[in-house]
This record gives sequence, C-alpha cells and structure tokens, in this order.
Amino acid sequence: MIFDTIVGISTKLGESAVNIVRISGDDAVEILNGIFRGSDLSLAKSHTVHYGKIMDKEDMIDEVMVSVFLSPRSFTTENTCEISCHGGYLIANEIVRMLLKRGARLATNGEFTRRAYLNGRIDLTQAESIMDMIQAKTKEQLRLANKQLLGEVMDLVAELQGELLVAIAGIEVNIDYPEYDDAIIMTRDILVSQIQKLREKLDRILVKSNTGKIIREGVKTVIVGKPNVGKSSLLNSLLKEDKAIVTEVSGTTRDLIEAEFNLSGILLKLIDTAGIRPTDDIVEKIGIQKTKSALSEADLVLLVLDQSQTLTKDDHELLELTKDKKRIIIGNKMDLGNQMDSSLSKCISISAKNRVGIEELENEVRRLFVEEDLENSKEAVVSNTRHIALIQKTYEHLWDALESCEQLQPVDMIEIDLRLAWNTLGEITGEISNDTLIDTLFSKFCLGK
Repeated sequence: MIFDTIVGISTKLGESAVNIVRISGDDAVEILNGIFRGSDLSLAKSHTVHYGKIMDKEDMIDEVMVSVFLSPRSFTTENTCEISCHGGYLIANEIVRMLLKRGARLATNGEFTRRAYLNGRIDLTQAESIMDMIQAKTKEQLRLANKQLLGEVMDLVAELQGELLVAIAGIEVNIDYPEYDDAIIMTRDILVSQIQKLREKLDRILVKSNTGKIIREGVKTVIVGKPNVGKSSLLNSLLKEDKAIVTEVSGTTRDLIEAEFNLSGILLKLIDTAGIRPTDDIVEKIGIQKTKSALSEADLVLLVLDQSQTLTKDDHELLELTKDKKRIIIGNKMDLGNQMDSSLSKCISISAKNRVGIEELENEVRRLFVEEDLENSKEAVVSNTRHIALIQKTYEHLWDALESCEQLQPVDMIEIDLRLAWNTLGEITGEISNDTLIDTLFSKFCLGK
C-alpha cells in the first residue's frame, strides 16, 4: 500500500522545552534532507539520531535532533523522521511550513496511527488503545490500555474466531466432500455442543467486561440529599479541596458541580447536586430539576442523610426515588450523634467535615463495581464499549444458531449464523470493517498521532 508523505506536530503547541514534528512516507527522508544541515540523512541507518540545523535558505530556524526510522521498522511501517525542536508557537509551525513547501501534506487527525493500522502494523483494538493511553487518568486505565496495545484483545478475538472456524469448516467438509470417510459427520448435536461452549466463553468475557468498562470509562456518581445534609462537604472531603461552597445556609448549591476523583484506580465522575426539597425559588427549582435529570443517568448514587436528626418526609421521598438505582446510603455528621432509623442497617456513617469514615465509603464503591479477582487477572479484559457491543452481537448470532438447531434446520442454514458471528468478531479488530467506522475512530485522535 503506497501513500503520500504526511507531516504533523505530535506535541501540544505552546511554551515548552521541546516540540516534535513527525513526517512519514516514502519521501520523508528526502524531503527533510532538503532543509536539514548536518549529516546526510539519505545515508542514515534506521533508529539513529542526528544533530543539525533546520535552514530556510541561509536563515537558521532552529538547532534540532532528528530521529530516523526506516521502513518497515517504524510505527507507520513507512520511512519516518521525528524532528525534536525547541518549544513555542513559531518554530514547529515554521518547520511544518517548509516541509509542506517541499512536497509533504499536512496529516489529518490520527493519520499516522491510521497508516499503522492500514499497513498491518497494528489492529483496530491496538489503535484504540493508543487513544486510551493518551486519555488515561488512573494507573488502572493505563494498565488496561497497555494490555490492549500488547494485543491481548486481538488474541482473544482470534481464539474465538478460530473455534468458530472449526465448526464452519466441519459443515463445509460435510457439504462439499461427503465422500470423505474420515470426516466427522457434522450433526446438530455436535454443533449445539460447540456453540454452547462458545456462548459460555462469551458469558465470562461479558461479565469481566463490566469491571473493564468501569475502569476505562469511570463511574458517573451523583451526590444527592436534602439541603444542608453535607453533600458539598462530602465532595470537598473526597477531593481534599474546597471545590464546592459550604455554608450553614440551606440551598447554597443551586447548580450541578462536577469533579473527578481517582479512587484507587477507579475514576469517579462526581456530581454535587442541589438539595431536593419543595421550593418557590425559581433558580433553586431549576437546580432541583437538573438534579433529577442527573439521577436518571447516574451509575452510582451517594444518598446523603443527616444522621444527627430523625428522618424527614423529604428523606423518605429520596429513599424511594433512588431505590432502583445502584446506591450507597451515607449517614453524615456522625460527630453530632445518631438519631436515624435503625432499620437503615446498610448506612455508612461518616463525618465529611472531619474526613472520618471516608475509607469505608471508598471500599464500598470498589465492592460494588470492581471484582478483585478479575481486576488482578492476567486474562484479557474487554473494556471498550464498541468491543462489548460487538461481543454481545456475536452472542446473539450464536443464540440464533442454537434456535436453528432446535428447529431442526439444515446445517448449512445454521452455518449462516455462525458466519455472521465470525464476521462480527472481525469488526472488533478491523479485519471486517467499513470506511465510516474507520473515519470516525481516527478522527478522535490529535493531529500528529
């Protein structure tokens, strides 16, 4: 596959020590050699670094270090050079301008990674893992991304496709070569056994994917309660900073306050909400409506009650409102005593103001969302929403195949569903793909990646 030569800035422009300009394509070395003054890059060996100057005719633009990676031993598998220049807004742009003038083309978002994929250097899951690495905010997110980059998901998909091919090939041999005496007659009973084993594997993968998805995407967590129970104090206590204004005046929080909290590798996307109560205040009414909207989208609800007082009608209404959500009931202000109904046995007592009981709250979040044996497992964990959806779709195709077996359909009809399952798995790695999907995925990358 032959492409033109592209160039892009791989680092964020701004005042910094270093910027990196990347150029990739058959003519990359030749184009750069025309503005580089130092050793002759056309004679350079792969994986070498060269000191020199970037010159615009007789004017020096910058002193640089150039790294040379020759095809096929580069990220894109093409001839690639990386120019390390001084940071700032001007220098890298000037170098790009000069390379464009000599025949390179400005890269589109994610085009370097896209070329690595199209040239067979990486599969689609590995390309997506690169974006996950860039966006990682916790060590657990980075760990998952690295495992995917090393090809664990790709290997898992290949294993599943291989088992499907065994069943498909068995059907084909029976149809095309019935005279083979040593061929196993592919009966529905054999197919049912093979399909059920595959579905059991997909079941386990989907169970583990719940933990993987939580680690990768975080937990959308809404803090709710009536006014003045300490919701904002809880937010500040978790963040260890004064993110929200805390006063003795009820209804201080009128709008949603959002923040992110790294809980031992799990990213909590915290939303502190307006206290829910009857009110005639127009602004407060809008805040309460936003609270109810946030509740409907939450993965986790932290329901805060004031345990120093008996439960009110508003508290009971909140308990009813959140009963169908995954929630943790928190009794705040434990330092002022406990007057709450003893029937709330699963209530976690804390003092947000004094940061007492916060560790127990954190442990409960992990218990709800993270299966420790899976988190520490060396097996592949599927975490990407696209991958999970395709595995679920594969599961449905296998279910259709089982139904066809139960309905005593001919084996060649059952094969249709098995082939659909195989193709669906291929969409995960990009073995089976469409241009719209590829365009959408790589458009999310930055310009020089």
